[in-house]
Amino acid sequence: MITLAEEIQRELPASPVVFGGFAFVIFSVLLYLVLRLDRD
Repeated sequence: MITLAEEIQRELPASPVVFGGFAFVIFSVLLYLVLRLDRD
């Protein structure tokens, strides 16, 4: 059972830091758009 779990384990295509930075950029852009739309 343990060997099966080790075979199923996958590697990420990029480091977790890259995913965090990507998510931060997307949320920053969305926040900017929401605050800009709220001003109108």
